[in-house]
Amino acid sequence: MPSPRQWKVERLDIAAFAREAAEVDGRSPLGSFRRLHESQPEDGRDNTDAAVHWQLAGRQDELPGIGRRLPTLALRAQAHVMVQCQRCLQPFAFDASIDRKLFFVEGEDAAAALDADSDDDILAMEPATDVLEIVEDELLLALPLVPRHDVCPEPLLAREPDEPASATHPFAALAALREGSTKKPH
Repeated sequence: MPSPRQWKVERLDIAAFAREAAEVDGRSPLGSFRRLHESQPEDGRDNTDAAVHWQLAGRQDELPGIGRRLPTLALRAQAHVMVQCQRCLQPFAFDASIDRKLFFVEGEDAAAALDADSDDDILAMEPATDVLEIVEDELLLALPLVPRHDVCPEPLLAREPDEPASATHPFAALAALREGSTKKPH
């Protein structure tokens, strides 16, 4: 029995990977995903143990509505990413995980046309695809737009007012001018 083919995820031939129904998984340091690493707050980037766990499975699946089988990549990934709470501004660990099915077609135009009419994700196939870039893209999309704790660990501090409460309203002068212009001279 021949040994299983070794796949390079940095230069993966999606069509061949799907045709062979191949599977591969791995663990990559979070720091090797530059954009994901840089999305973390400064004080959250020093976790050298952080890793992205990923799994890829190639298949030939039918895209609903077109009636033909296309190369498909089933993608799963998990990572503990530090994000900054937008309420208390403290960093916290967010468990980003994805479980996606991506269809591949020849050419950008075909991908754009099919993607516009489909709920499924359709990408243009390239001769050598860096699948870890796709993993990174999907993990970035899995991050919350406005990260925040369910309950912030420390109570929020009240801000000191810039002006005393008895200060004049900034538009008080305009109101006085307006009132002056509406009074008729005696």
